[in-house]
Amino acid sequence: GLARVARWNGQTLGSQAFSVAQHVLVVEEIAADRNSDWSPAWRLAALLHDAPEYVVGDLISPFKTAIGIDYKAFENRLLEAVHRRFALPPQLPADVTEEIKTADRIAAYYEATVLAGFAVDEALLYFGSPDGISEQLGNRLTRLEPVPAAAAQVAFLERFSALA
Repeated sequence: GLARVARWNGQTLGSQAFSVAQHVLVVEEIAADRNSDWSPAWRLAALLHDAPEYVVGDLISPFKTAIGIDYKAFENRLLEAVHRRFALPPQLPADVTEEIKTADRIAAYYEATVLAGFAVDEALLYFGSPDGISEQLGNRLTRLEPVPAAAAQVAFLERFSALA
């Protein structure tokens, strides 16, 4: 399902949307690049960090706040259920959670500047500087392109199988 959920509410360049499945693959790659000593379990946690979006979709943060319920708590309960299902701890260690959030922000910076029409200074304001990744990965991320849902699904499932 994550391959059929559009990031950025579908407001990206390309003939198809950039999917949450593509996004989580990028986040896992960034997290692994920054943490070469991570176990497959932590890399799987990075891959699954947006898994609740298979239920609720990808809502932008300001909208989550405007909904009027504790949306983050709801998402966290869903994520805990996903973690239990795939033998991850319901609550990740704080340092792992922080690294996944950092990888998520770095991914958002590149997605914003390459796909969503943000100027660099605007992306820096919202997501911070994409520091701490290898030059090779940074260069690849400047060439992000949405892929069809079927291709994103295959790539996600292959990576999931390798880590699970």
